[in-house]
Amino acid sequence: MPWNLADLLEAVADTVPDRKALVCVASEGRPEVRLTHAQLEERSTRLAHVLADRGVGPGDHVALHLHNGNEYLEGMLAAFKLRAVPVNVNYRYTAAELRYLLEDSDSVAVVHEPDFAGVLDDATAGMAEPPTRLPIGDDYEAALAAASPERDFGPRSGDDHYILYTGGTTGMPKGVVWRQEDIFFAALGGGRPGGDPLEHPDQIRETAARGRTRCLPASPFMHGSAHWMALSTLLAGGTVVTTRARRLDPAHLWDLVDAEAVSFLVIVGDAFARPLADALAAAPGRWDLGSLTVVLSGGAVLSPALKAELGSLLPSAIVVDGFGASETGGQGQMVSGGSAPASGPPRFRMDPDTTVLDDDLRPLRRGDNREGWLARRGRIPLGYHNDPERTARTFPVVDGVRWAVPGDRARLEADGTITVLGRGSVSINTGGEKVFPEEVEAALKAHPDVLDAVVVGVPDDRWGERVCAVIRPRPGHPPPDADDLARHCRGRLAGYKTPRAVVVVDELVRSPSGKADYRWARAVAAGAGRAGRPYP
Repeated sequence: MPWNLADLLEAVADTVPDRKALVCVASEGRPEVRLTHAQLEERSTRLAHVLADRGVGPGDHVALHLHNGNEYLEGMLAAFKLRAVPVNVNYRYTAAELRYLLEDSDSVAVVHEPDFAGVLDDATAGMAEPPTRLPIGDDYEAALAAASPERDFGPRSGDDHYILYTGGTTGMPKGVVWRQEDIFFAALGGGRPGGDPLEHPDQIRETAARGRTRCLPASPFMHGSAHWMALSTLLAGGTVVTTRARRLDPAHLWDLVDAEAVSFLVIVGDAFARPLADALAAAPGRWDLGSLTVVLSGGAVLSPALKAELGSLLPSAIVVDGFGASETGGQGQMVSGGSAPASGPPRFRMDPDTTVLDDDLRPLRRGDNREGWLARRGRIPLGYHNDPERTARTFPVVDGVRWAVPGDRARLEADGTITVLGRGSVSINTGGEKVFPEEVEAALKAHPDVLDAVVVGVPDDRWGERVCAVIRPRPGHPPPDADDLARHCRGRLAGYKTPRAVVVVDELVRSPSGKADYRWARAVAAGAGRAGRPYP
């Protein structure tokens, strides 16, 4: 058996056929779905035959234009079975954005929500060869019921592809292409999440037999952190718990953790943690949460103050920041109460293949206190789909070693930990000093009157750029006083990092995964001009 995701998942289903693989609670007018590993395997096999009958074959791309639900995971697994490639689609896309992704990804089929038919009509109008479409619902169920349940597919390979589309807040989305064997080890736990990876594919059966994790990815499956955790849970013989709810409802999520005995909750940064923590604080004792052992934030780092608050509200669980990227997989962790500083940039314990390169792309030595580029070697992607120039920039070969260098600035500390300073593409240059928004955002969100914040640079005649904070006040609190915010930040940050202007908004625009939309924030900051609240 190769390191192929379809082969590995079939082996798991054969090992623990009667164990629950997926629980999708009723919401948005859809009924509850509970599937064993054998049932999820059979439905995925039937869907693979449905797609094959519509012309999907090895190497073809299948777009998944779906909210969370059993159909999303069935679509991924079905594509893998055919040696086809599932493509994640942001369900917030306009018709123009959707058309770009369908054309850029060369998708030949789309599995979609019925209410996305209109935007799909607009997106595919005039296409020479529009993708075939399969809406979920009654027709989907009828097609599965009529399809073959037989695994009569050809042999597969660890070289089969996996693609993750990423980006859209600082540029157009781009498809990161991985070999399945590499993504299995780099992002899916290697068959033993949290432990030593498997040494042989057949070992997947013995680890699945022991698997008992019940994981709730709270963010949309269309983002890597959520479907990575879902796939790693299934590969370990565990149970994925999800909901069709289309908005973050913290009380609903805590109800779900209790009702389904969730042991592993996956969130994305403060955008998820803040309302979850507020719900716990507002209703002490409402939830038992005794099953919950780990809360993992993936895709965005928790601010130190909120991480400490969440830890105090969940004393029986550990709160973990996971670090990684679509171009690197999972790279490291920062556990609450560990080596992370109470303030300042986050510091992670990274895997042995991750280090920091200087501007000439040579590895830095521990503790030399120089800033460089965070990089990973070993099991990394093949590149970007249909973009050789960007592939060459992001995956350079230096002295015979191929690196993934997605653009994060970092520092290698004397103890081997790595301080992550932030994404270079959104850093701010003010008077020659470099400011990373994430550090300023963490300081602002520690203020009792600030619910959320995004920090950007705006043009300045004297300094080139000045630091501007776009903030959302906490409900029921007055907008923060500018002088008070300045004092608060200056107690935590160097003076040049302190915001020189503040724009107060009712809502901050973030992606469904919780990531900041810096393009939107820059437009808001630029539109406010000098009407923003200038600091003295």
